[in-house]
Amino acid sequence: MALRRTPCIGICSTTYGDLVCRGCKRFAHEVVGWNGFEDSQRALVWQRLGLLLRESVGACIAIDDEASLHAAAASCDLTPAADAAIELVAFDVLRQHLARDENPLIAELGLAPVDERAAPCRAAEATQRIDGEFHKRSLAHYERSYRVLAR
Repeated sequence: MALRRTPCIGICSTTYGDLVCRGCKRFAHEVVGWNGFEDSQRALVWQRLGLLLRESVGACIAIDDEASLHAAAASCDLTPAADAAIELVAFDVLRQHLARDENPLIAELGLAPVDERAAPCRAAEATQRIDGEFHKRSLAHYERSYRVLAR
């Protein structure tokens, strides 16, 4: 189970009419009903978000050097769980560097852009690409599940 109580990151776009939040990527009805959800319902949302984020990271960046990535995680004081997906570790490392106002080349972190034309790539650019891909995948999931265009 996730350590946070809610996926919310404090920039909810559902208040402006989006059916999928641009911040946490939950569906509008999940944002509204979250406090009334059973633990099993919340777990399903967390699972979907984790899967879509892992897929989004994998679509945008490749793990080039796992040892360097783990060293970068340690330098950010991140201690991922032993069973943590490497893609989620990579995303957390990128976010931690940005939170520290650092914007290293992702190659320094053991990462590489999937699209070689995007090299060299910095942490901020990689994070923006991942976030955009994550939002696109969340929209597609919403549209497939509810047969409603979310755009």
